[in-house]
Amino acid sequence: MKPLTPVAPATRVTLGIAFFVLFVAVWAIATLGGFVPKTFLADPITMVKSGYTLIAEMGFLKDIGMTVWRVLGGFIIAALIALPLGVLMGAYKPIEAFFEPFVSFARYLPASAFIPLLILWAGIGEAQKLSVIFIGSFFQLVLMIAVAVGNTRRDLVEAAYTLGASDSSLVKRVLIPGAAPEIAEILRMVLGWAWTYVIVAELIGASSGIGHMITDSQALLATDQIIFGIIVIGLIGLVSDLLFKRVNRQLFPWAALGK
Repeated sequence: MKPLTPVAPATRVTLGIAFFVLFVAVWAIATLGGFVPKTFLADPITMVKSGYTLIAEMGFLKDIGMTVWRVLGGFIIAALIALPLGVLMGAYKPIEAFFEPFVSFARYLPASAFIPLLILWAGIGEAQKLSVIFIGSFFQLVLMIAVAVGNTRRDLVEAAYTLGASDSSLVKRVLIPGAAPEIAEILRMVLGWAWTYVIVAELIGASSGIGHMITDSQALLATDQIIFGIIVIGLIGLVSDLLFKRVNRQLFPWAALGK
């Protein structure tokens, strides 16, 4: 094992699965062995049984669908606006100077702090939840995309100008294609953050969604259901992350050559 040495795909999968097996084993020993009271932490078997009951009898699949829809809706809206603004900020320094101070200020504001205001402005419907995800994702996306575009190799820019490229064609043919692999990775990372925002939004004033189920389970001290909801979020996030990576590798195969 050497620093920065690539790992074979089969080895990577094996090591990843091994960690999950070890984690579940420690969890089972701690709970089934009586080291941790089940009131505070349900054991894996009880959690699986409760998960089956939630899906088969309590309509939890609908809650999952609502949460996924909210995440994708808020994130896509944020990305559609953040992408062009981030590209413009990265390409044109006056635009960056105009927007960057406010964007840098706004990205440190916790999206959850806006929930009381959003409830006043938009009620407790879908607009409020989409707004929380938008606020949590938009400013992060804008700044990270601007940095990715601004870090385009100078030799490529100079070569394009030498070959007679105009300013607009430089942006379209050099800056955007050069930053595209990194922008795709930025979208993948921020999508993961969007999941944290939707759960916070659903904890307050929601009648459906995974966060709503977790809140109801907390009132009943049903740690098995709470853990199942958290695991479902993690599994959906893991699947979406793997799909994002796969698509990114197919779209930008050259970006993964050095990894």
